Amino acid sequence: MKEEKTIVPANGYLMLVVFLVLFFGPIFYAINFQEPEYLFILIPALILAFGFVMVQPNGSRVLLLFGKYVGTIKRNGFYWVNPFFTKKKISLRASNFDSERLKVNDKLGNPVMISTILVWRVQNTYKAAFDVDNYENFVRVQTDAAVRKLASMYPYDNFADEGHDEDITLRSSVNEVSEALEREIDERLSIAGIEVLEARIGYLAYAQEIANAMLKRQQATAIVAARHKIVEGAVSMVEMAIEELNKNEIVELDEERKAAMVSNLMVVLCGDKEAAPVVNTGTLSH
Repeated sequence: MKEEKTIVPANGYLMLVVFLVLFFGPIFYAINFQEPEYLFILIPALILAFGFVMVQPNGSRVLLLFGKYVGTIKRNGFYWVNPFFTKKKISLRASNFDSERLKVNDKLGNPVMISTILVWRVQNTYKAAFDVDNYENFVRVQTDAAVRKLASMYPYDNFADEGHDEDITLRSSVNEVSEALEREIDERLSIAGIEVLEARIGYLAYAQEIANAMLKRQQATAIVAARHKIVEGAVSMVEMAIEELNKNEIVELDEERKAAMVSNLMVVLCGDKEAAPVVNTGTLSH
C-alpha cells in the first residue's frame, strides 16, 4: 500500500511576482508599442494562475497529477504547484461526532438505547482520500457498528439474584467500557487513516418497552436491600434488649413471654409506620 508523502512546494509569493510580470507586461507592451502579438503571453500567465494554493493551519491539500498521487501539503502558507495538479482539501482539525441513539440488545438480550460521542481527526491523508470512498461517512457507519458490537459484549446492569454477576457493565463501568469502545473504533478507522482521540458513551438507557419494568425491578431490589438492613438491625437490638434485661435482673421472662416480647419488638422496629403502643395497667397476665 502506498503511504502518505509530505511535500513542500514552491513559494507562492515569488510565483505571484512572476505571474504579475507575465500578465501585465504583455498588456503594457501591446498598448505602448502597438504590438498585439505580446498578448499571446497572457495564455501561459493565465495557466500559471491555476497553480496557486493556500493551506490554512491544520489543513492539507492532496495533490494528484492525472490520477497519480504526487504528495500532500501539510504546512500552512501560500504556495504554487503545477497548474495541472488536482488539489483535494482535507482538514486535519479534530472533529466531534455525536451518533444517533441506537436500539441494541445487551449481553443478556435486554433492549437498550445507546449513543456515543467521538472525537477524531485525519492522521494519514492518503488513506483518508483513497482507501475509503468517503471518510466522513465511513466514520459514522463504523462508529455505529462498533457501538452495536460493544453493547452486545456487556450487560446493562448486574443481576446477581438471577446468577448474572458481571465485573463490567455498561452502566457502572464507565471507564472500562469507554476504553473498550475507543479500541474498537480505533481499530475500525485505522484503515482510513483516522486517529481516535476520545470515545465516550453519550446516552444509555433501557428501551421504552422495558424501561418501566426495569425501574420497578430496581426499586424492588432497593426495597429488599433496605429491608434486609432493617431486619438485621432489629434482630441485633432485640438481642441486646434481652441481654440487658437478664443482666440487670429487671424482670424474669419465661420462653413464652420472651417470644411475645421479641415478636412485639420486631413489629415495632420493622414496621413501615410508627407503632401505637397500648399501655397495660394491670398485671403481666392481663
